[in-house]
Amino acid sequence: MGKTYLVEHWGAEQFESVMTVDLERERELHSLFSLSDPKRVLTELGVLKGRSVMPGKTLLFLDEIQACPPALALLRYFHELLPELHVIAAGSLLDFALREFEYSMPVGRIEFLHLHPMSFEEFVAATEGEALATYLKTWSLAQPPSEAVALRFLEAVRRYCFVGGMPEAVRAYAARKDLLEVQRIQTALVETVQADFAKYGDRRLHELMRKTYRHIAQNVGRKIKFVNISREERAAEVRRSLELLTLSRVVYPVAHSSANGLPLGAERDDRQFKALFLDIGLVNRLCGLDLVGVDELITVNEGALAEQFVGQQLLCAAPVFEEPQLFYWAREARNANAEVDFVISWRLDILPVEVKAGKTGTLRSMFQFLLEKGRHRAVRFHTGAPALDVVSMPGKSGDSAQLLSLPLYAVGQLDRLLVESFGKGSTERQTKANEWS
Repeated sequence: MGKTYLVEHWGAEQFESVMTVDLERERELHSLFSLSDPKRVLTELGVLKGRSVMPGKTLLFLDEIQACPPALALLRYFHELLPELHVIAAGSLLDFALREFEYSMPVGRIEFLHLHPMSFEEFVAATEGEALATYLKTWSLAQPPSEAVALRFLEAVRRYCFVGGMPEAVRAYAARKDLLEVQRIQTALVETVQADFAKYGDRRLHELMRKTYRHIAQNVGRKIKFVNISREERAAEVRRSLELLTLSRVVYPVAHSSANGLPLGAERDDRQFKALFLDIGLVNRLCGLDLVGVDELITVNEGALAEQFVGQQLLCAAPVFEEPQLFYWAREARNANAEVDFVISWRLDILPVEVKAGKTGTLRSMFQFLLEKGRHRAVRFHTGAPALDVVSMPGKSGDSAQLLSLPLYAVGQLDRLLVESFGKGSTERQTKANEWS
């Protein structure tokens, strides 16, 4: 979903030519990749394709590589015997294929890059122009966007929630502003993904994956309980279907962490987790939202969409070479439940992140986290103006905390705004606790 276009478009700009081998469609070429001589592979590829592969001048693109496991093993020999050759491999459900990989893995010979849907910044550049996208990346807390510009950004956030970040959908919207065409593309994408499930299990597992796939889209941000996905299947089977969707990057678990220290993953509790979907536009499509007339629509799940939006942008902002992961914190106690939407590590600190779909909302869970963990910094995303405040903690503690409130459109700029806020001692103002509690 976009990877083929991205690689071929980039390759055409960087190399004299791109040799694409679709290993799912061109199965007659599979036998070539069982050869241990990469030079012979290139020679015979050139013969069969009618043009030569020139190391240093040609990008060799092995698409849908999961369909041909020997090609994965051959990457080692490309690296060792033809280091001047540039090779990119991509695939669907690739992590699943690697789990079942029976060949010797070329450890240290390949680099993994994780591809996400287009970020909000990329969406703005494609649909609103580079000038607005550049401004989005450069405004500061000391000089925030004017009301007019902020409104434009918030309108773009709303549009992103419906169009999403899948490249084909964004391209259609940018070209014609045709939401019906966007809806057609999204429908094709969700159906194509579901059709792919049939390749990785029997019919019963296929149907369970479809059920899980739709359940996650309809329950973004909620704690996942296997019994709510299927009462007929055993928990182990539901877990397996969810694991396969995670390996395929269709679903991103948000793992529970006690968040007592770093790394957050050290206290990960796999028995408790929420989940985000691949793309916010596809969430709405799977929930049956009709995009025609959406400008006047107030959806019933705006809180969940705001959480999906923030989580999706946090994933996009992570280094592409790292395994993407998100965490949240919750405490379940009688008459004292609390849940923080996300917890993130920043430098040597742990920051709770709350997400609000509007300008207001209580922050009781955030304060409980700060008090329990002895932390003094927090982040809130909402639709209001950016601000850095010192807020008094509720109760008798007498403690205070720094609260960085940012508009939803600033998620992708979080790191630099954290540096501006907490790294350089920006101007702060005292705010009464009852304004936040």
